[in-house]
Amino acid sequence: MDIALFSPSSLFAGDDDDSSADEQTTETSLSYVERRHQFPGMELIIQEFSFHQLNANLLWPGTFAFAEWLVQNPSCIKGRRCIELGSGTGALAIFLRKSFDLDITTSDYDDQEIEENIAHNCSKSNIIFLTDSWGDTFPIADPDWDLVVASDILLYVKQYTNLTKSLSFLLKAYKPSDNKSFIVVIILSFNLSGIWMNLPKPAFLMSWRRRIGKEDESLFFAGCEKAGLEVKHIGSRVYCINLIESKST
Repeated sequence: MDIALFSPSSLFAGDDDDSSADEQTTETSLSYVERRHQFPGMELIIQEFSFHQLNANLLWPGTFAFAEWLVQNPSCIKGRRCIELGSGTGALAIFLRKSFDLDITTSDYDDQEIEENIAHNCSKSNIIFLTDSWGDTFPIADPDWDLVVASDILLYVKQYTNLTKSLSFLLKAYKPSDNKSFIVVIILSFNLSGIWMNLPKPAFLMSWRRRIGKEDESLFFAGCEKAGLEVKHIGSRVYCINLIESKST
């Protein structure tokens, strides 16, 4: 994993700057701060690194935008079995557990400090954490999550190929249970704009609000399509990525 040696704030889009955290912070040690974050319908106190070399130190704008979008489109997530990629602090997983009673597992790079911090934040939420370095053999040989979620994980361009490899594995590994195999696994979601959306099973939902070059963003989406994945922008910088063979007819 590449080391981030720049200020995360330099990646925030201007209109998202004041959504990242309450300005009042409490120093818990030389290495951590606790911040109060406003999510839809709740406030979460999240322990974050003052600085972390793998850039796991702050909540990013996509987390809050994604939370808002999911509240407006609850049928996209209710009743699903979910894994989060690139958790960072565990905040999104905690919000989803509290808001939707979601069966969620969270994951991030194999780093002891990241793992311990996520465990600290998730200790009261009964959320399982997995270490997963993208591109490596996945720690579970036969996963069966029908939804993969992530927010703001496209920072490291060199990791796009590895991320696509892991994502393809998770989507292709899903198999519907025998007693539901005859059901067309498509969820119809009616959003607040009055638009019906088809959300396949399995699917990857990703919110992206960090500021990167359009060429880099396109590089990831082109890599997904080359790997047999379909990419759709479904609103508010939220993307749905799924296997081409699972698109609705």
